[in-house]
Amino acid sequence: MLLISPSKAQVKIANSIRERRLQMDLTQEGLADRSGVPLATLRKFEQKGIISLESLLKLLMIVGGLDEIVNTLKPRKTSYETIDDVLKDNNQFERKRGRKK
Repeated sequence: MLLISPSKAQVKIANSIRERRLQMDLTQEGLADRSGVPLATLRKFEQKGIISLESLLKLLMIVGGLDEIVNTLKPRKTSYETIDDVLKDNNQFERKRGRKK
């Protein structure tokens, strides 16, 4: 688990997209045209990391990484084969309660 704030994550993602754009030798205008994301939106994203999810996905379709994002967010599959496996696994965890304040 990363200990990073959402605002820092936004900036890191924006920097990664910018680096991919530059590796592809694309200008901001070129990426905006190819992706369908308005140029002003792309500029704001690269400067501040602020963008809608739809626009981010459009950019990822062009610079790459959309498949990785989608696959990363898939639920993890369990390796249970029988109900006994589930019961054994449930016995390994102890319930914990938070302190009341």
